[in-house]
Amino acid sequence: MRGPGRWWRRKSTPEKVETYTRWSFHSFAVVEFFFVGVTALTPLGVRLGGLVLLMVGVHAIVCFATVSRALDWTRGRRPQPVRLLWTLATVTAGVAVATIGIAERGPDHESVGTAAAAVFGVVLIFGPGIIALGVRPRWAFGIAGAFAAGTCLVLLALGAPALAAILTAVSVLSGGVFLAFAAVFSVWLLNAVYEIDEARENRARLAVAEERLRFGRDLHDVMGRNLAVIALKSELAVQLAERGRPEAVAQMVEVQRLARESQREVREVVRGYREADLTSELAGAQGVLAAAGISCTVSGGTPVGLPAGVQSALGWVVREAATNVLRHGDAQRCEVRLGVLEGRVVLTVENDGVAEAGSGSSGSSGSSSSSDSSGSSGSSGSGLAGLRERLAEIDGRLEAGPAGKGLFRLTAEIPLPPVAVPAAAVRSVREVSA
Repeated sequence: MRGPGRWWRRKSTPEKVETYTRWSFHSFAVVEFFFVGVTALTPLGVRLGGLVLLMVGVHAIVCFATVSRALDWTRGRRPQPVRLLWTLATVTAGVAVATIGIAERGPDHESVGTAAAAVFGVVLIFGPGIIALGVRPRWAFGIAGAFAAGTCLVLLALGAPALAAILTAVSVLSGGVFLAFAAVFSVWLLNAVYEIDEARENRARLAVAEERLRFGRDLHDVMGRNLAVIALKSELAVQLAERGRPEAVAQMVEVQRLARESQREVREVVRGYREADLTSELAGAQGVLAAAGISCTVSGGTPVGLPAGVQSALGWVVREAATNVLRHGDAQRCEVRLGVLEGRVVLTVENDGVAEAGSGSSGSSGSSSSSDSSGSSGSSGSGLAGLRERLAEIDGRLEAGPAGKGLFRLTAEIPLPPVAVPAAAVRSVREVSA
């Protein structure tokens, strides 16, 4: 069972919903063949029952193919299977008429009529329901109504009592409408799940773009004025030098000072861009995960009083862990714990919804990479490899791996100088649940 389990866990949430929807409707064809076609062999006999089984088998195969093609059409992967839909409608009508003929012309046994009625009803209910997957919602219920009306007319034409024909048509209509509604709702739900997943990816891309714009704006604000002054003073120095004026030297000294000041300010902008504030990252992780429907709790101690370098490193750990919980796996909850133990600050991030150890799914939230869940293995500054490098610069270490029962745990430990262990960092805070 580990092989199928890995296959299922590797799928994203939209892919899981699509697989569930696809095989739910495939199961109708399986049920039709085994529970209607095969069971007709006993009352109808080998010869007549074999004919019915063949007809039901053909109908089930066409239904099976229609489900696959219709769902691909709803996802925009293939054109609408118009010919296949007409084929299924024709086969459905043909099998229904054939079963009526068997009930009217076949052996005069009550069991024969019961078996023929079962095939007749199932085919006329499953057919329109499957066709509803491949048409627009406004046509789905009309198709069920058309089959019900056709059933009533055919029965009346064959001399059936009007009341019996109407009741049979109502039964076919009720079953067809119910299955058509299930098909329309399933397609709507599948498309909604894909749209939500796409919106989550777009939100992540917009966040990155917004951060780039912020950085560009800050850099422009810092460098714009200084570069303009440097250009003006350089031009003035050139003109003074051409005239042999000694003031040119003073202007170039000022240009040199402005250049060094610009260099210092750029470094400050980049340093502020690269540093992460632990308190802000914890609050941001809670907000982002809550928006994605993942319950997040933060417990333990407060980051107040921790050295700036330690807070920055742990902030990157929280940011990377939260990102991977969103991008990988299918987590429902995430827990962040912060505390100081024996002169070391320890940050633990634990989430569920990942594969068990050895199933080929690891990373901070079930990524398929065991060394770098962000997909950039070995890339400095990103993923688990980048976090390990960042923590190693301050003698810290990072451990990440499955923790059993579908859990994944990421632990970062950083040593603290004796004077840097504040009382505020170890006092408890109330648990905040997103």
